[in-house]
Amino acid sequence: MNKISVTIIILVIAFLAVAGCSMLFSIVDTLNKNYYKYANPFGDIEKKFTPPGAYDVSYIEFKSDNPTYAKYEIWYPSEMGENRVKYPLVIMANGTGIKASKYKEVFEHLASWGLIVVGNEDKNSRTGASSAATLDYLLELNNDITSIFYEKIDTTNIGIGGHSQGGVGAVNAVTSQYNGKMYKAIFLASTTSPALANPNVLGADWCYDMSKISIPCFMVAGTGFFDAGNAIDKSITEGQGISPLWALNENYNSISDSVDKVMARLSNKDHGDLLRGADAYMTAWFMYYLRGDIDAEKIFFVENAEILNNENWQDIRANKSKIQNNIQ
Repeated sequence: MNKISVTIIILVIAFLAVAGCSMLFSIVDTLNKNYYKYANPFGDIEKKFTPPGAYDVSYIEFKSDNPTYAKYEIWYPSEMGENRVKYPLVIMANGTGIKASKYKEVFEHLASWGLIVVGNEDKNSRTGASSAATLDYLLELNNDITSIFYEKIDTTNIGIGGHSQGGVGAVNAVTSQYNGKMYKAIFLASTTSPALANPNVLGADWCYDMSKISIPCFMVAGTGFFDAGNAIDKSITEGQGISPLWALNENYNSISDSVDKVMARLSNKDHGDLLRGADAYMTAWFMYYLRGDIDAEKIFFVENAEILNNENWQDIRANKSKIQNNIQ
């Protein structure tokens, strides 16, 4: 075989490899954009919140003065500019190296249920500083008479969510940042466990204190190896998952029983699946606490709550505070 023939074969193989990768990325992108169509909801209320809601969604972004955050990305009900209605706000904290734009379809879905949803491009959200800055920026828009968000944000109904490192960031935004008292509910997906998020492993700025949580908290993780690992407690030095069952239990126990709280694991799902996989119940959580959707309460707290009988979920614990909640 001459050199020309070998070169042609190499080029053909390279072309096929590139074409194959391009096709694979295209398929993954399509699946991600339409993730809710491929979901397998089990409960009736889970089925209700799996598809998009009734609101058309618009998107706008604003450049941040802080290059770490890069920009503020906002998904909101398109009808917002046509009425005097105020809409609840949800801030989303990013996982390690993952920008808000990576999960835009999830945030669009959440906005379709009548919420303003905002993220940024911070790849290291653990301190909660970027979430605090994002909240400040939205509140400035709410007070700016020239902004489309002028007096459109319901500042009494603000939630926050986070995935992985973003779970740490969401907790710290609520408990350690100067504007943390403004949040009314929190959602945590695969929050980095205390075995990793400590000064001796990832560093002091990863630390968080769940005992300071005083707002309704819904925490989830997956049963796959990256989340669950095989360590059974904090003392074991090998086999620690990112968000294992022992860590969920420890974090749950740290929150006072005077607070509404739920923990659950998504069966047969792993770390990267959690934001999309838990999306229906995340949406329901915010809809209950920020928009007063009574249907959503039936997932978590009533007798024979849906999540308890949902084959997609396991290791469920739930506490409804005896203190009357102000659900509007």
